[in-house]
Amino acid sequence: MTCKTFLVFILALVFASRDMSASERQAPVIVAYVTSWSDVIPDPQYITHINYAFGHVTDTFDGVRVDNPDRLRRLADLKKDAPGLKVMLSVGGWGSGRFSEMAADSLKRAGFAADCRRTVDEFGLDGIDLDWEYPTSDAAGISSSPDDTANFTLLMRDLRKALGPESLLTLATVADGKYIDFKGILPYIDFVNTMTYDMGGGESHHGALYPSAITGWMTASQGIEAHLAKGVPPSKLVMGMPFYGRGRKPFAQYGAYGEISVPDGYTERWDSVACAPYVVEDATGAFVCGFENSRSIAAKCKYIESRGLRGAMYWDASLDNDARDLTRAVFNGINQKHKSTH
Repeated sequence: MTCKTFLVFILALVFASRDMSASERQAPVIVAYVTSWSDVIPDPQYITHINYAFGHVTDTFDGVRVDNPDRLRRLADLKKDAPGLKVMLSVGGWGSGRFSEMAADSLKRAGFAADCRRTVDEFGLDGIDLDWEYPTSDAAGISSSPDDTANFTLLMRDLRKALGPESLLTLATVADGKYIDFKGILPYIDFVNTMTYDMGGGESHHGALYPSAITGWMTASQGIEAHLAKGVPPSKLVMGMPFYGRGRKPFAQYGAYGEISVPDGYTERWDSVACAPYVVEDATGAFVCGFENSRSIAAKCKYIESRGLRGAMYWDASLDNDARDLTRAVFNGINQKHKSTH
């Protein structure tokens, strides 16, 4: 091979690598939300990212306050023995406010962004996950403004500037992708965690993959398609999965997977259309509880692979059973393609 031929060959490889999609170049992610109020320590071998819940906008609207900071330090210490693990602070959560006022003021916004950077440095974190629920909405009892969506974009810009290119910046979004100008924030973010759960209640599935006669107002596949339609590339989409069920008596309205059991007089069934398990009352056939299990997670992981998505996320690590069946199911499902080719 001549030098010229070799150079052409190398250039061809370079351009071929550039033509690869981002999802082909990037390893899949498994994001576990880990709460400040539990004592569960996740096993790093089953996850790639921890999103610590939560931090909050301070009362002065220009900083960030961390719940249970000692627990965050303990989680960050996991990286000593698992250097590939990423630990991030998730700021927000349902009912966590003061975002609207902070994002509307350029000085407060800059102060908040700078304090996020300080927090990342202080705790040895890998980035920030923003969980404002939701811009322009006061459904969670927080303040809101019609300008929130535009100000959210400015906030993500300022966060990226403060964090620098080396830190991760992600966000959590409602299942149907409302409230966010995704095209505006794409230059600043690494990926989007879709909260594709709480899409129904005690009389319907709340986290089903596909629509069926007993799904709620949205399904996980519909949520992903909605985000794609809004311009989010598959390589920046992470599908959320619930480690809890939603039901009505005798089941909890919100119950950990590890605590779900089917009493006498009730039967667990499988919705083959929605790809989701549920429980019915034997006497009436009425739907009483919907939840996730290893079978439904496997179906979602296949969907994630088929759509070329970035990976999976779940809320939250403490809600699994003692055997960590759901944790293992996510890991095995996301890594199935990788394992089959090695």
